[in-house]
Amino acid sequence: MEKAAFYILSFVIIVSSLFMITRKNPVHSVLWMLLTFFSVAGIFIQLNAEFIAATQVIVYAGAILVLYLFVVMLLNPKTHGFAKIPYRYGMTILVVIVFVLQIFMAASMSKVLGIKGVITSEKMAEIGNVKLFGAELFNTYIVPFEIASILLLVAMIGAIVLALRK
Repeated sequence: MEKAAFYILSFVIIVSSLFMITRKNPVHSVLWMLLTFFSVAGIFIQLNAEFIAATQVIVYAGAILVLYLFVVMLLNPKTHGFAKIPYRYGMTILVVIVFVLQIFMAASMSKVLGIKGVITSEKMAEIGNVKLFGAELFNTYIVPFEIASILLLVAMIGAIVLALRK
């Protein structure tokens, strides 16, 4: 049953991602992105990562998607897309092929190498999902976390500068 749900969610993610990048209307792209975000949250729930799933829905499906919608509305949604991309469908197929190859390579490498995570389900039940996530994020991945926060700050400042420019 869990495998079937995983495959269904994965199929929905792939299809909605394809529709997201192939739609001419930016509002339709944002709606397909919303479906993609909810499907990814469903995969996180299957992985017993309820905190990450809730964060996915609150931060991405809530805040980021609303931000995208505001930007789309400011840029006039009656236009047919933001940029004219030649060979759009060919590029889409190429991107999908690369992603699928990466997924299969990662899956085969984990089977070949037998890579297992260091956090077991017993440890998660003992310590707690959120506490384990916070400890891992702020101990092991503190540098990438800080780099991501700096990049977001720079993007926010850039958006403000572009918005104030007349």
